[in-house]
Formats: sequence, structure tokens, C-alpha cells
Amino acid sequence: MREDGKIDYVEFPAGDLVPLKAFYRAAFGWTFTDYGPAYCAMSEGLDGGFNAEASDRAAAPLVILYAHDLAAMEARVRAAGGAVTRPIYGFPGGRRFHFRDPAGNELAVWSEG
Repeated sequence: MREDGKIDYVEFPAGDLVPLKAFYRAAFGWTFTDYGPAYCAMSEGLDGGFNAEASDRAAAPLVILYAHDLAAMEARVRAAGGAVTRPIYGFPGGRRFHFRDPAGNELAVWSEG
């Protein structure tokens, strides 16, 4: 069961998904679910995905937390001193927002609804 504020998903930056998926399939036996040409998800212990969308490509993996009430969690992040870098937006499967913590780490929070 998903819980508020717990690590729920890790999103890795990617270039060409074809060789990347082939590598993880051959090396670790991973399987993937494609969500269009620029995104694929995997469930190999902790759920995660590879994002090849150039505008979303980060320099490091993106740790994604969960929230049942996304707007309330965004308010809590702001009140605690986090800087929202991408306000709540929709994507296939839910909604999320991105923020930076006081050390400059970028994370995201998502919700199914």
C-alpha cells in the first residue's frame, strides 16, 4: 500500500530507450511497460522508469515520493522550505510536482488522482 511521504518510484534520465532497455534486459532480466516512444516503466523491486523526453531529462535519477492529497503535500513542502520547481501537472497515470530541498536535491511527489 502506498504511503504519504515514502519513496515510491525512481525515474532515470535516458537517451535512446532501445539500447537502454536491451542492456537492462540482458544484464538483469528486467521487463518494461512502454508509455509512448519516450518513456518506459519497470517494476523490479522498487517501481521506476526511464524518461527519454529531452525537456524532462535531468542530470541525475529523480526520486519520487507519494501523496494521497497532492495539493496538501505541495503546501507542506513549501511550508517546510522546499522550492517548488514544477507545479502540479498531469501525466499518464496521475499528477505530480517537482521541488528542490534545502541542499538543492530535486525530488518529485505524485498521486494517482
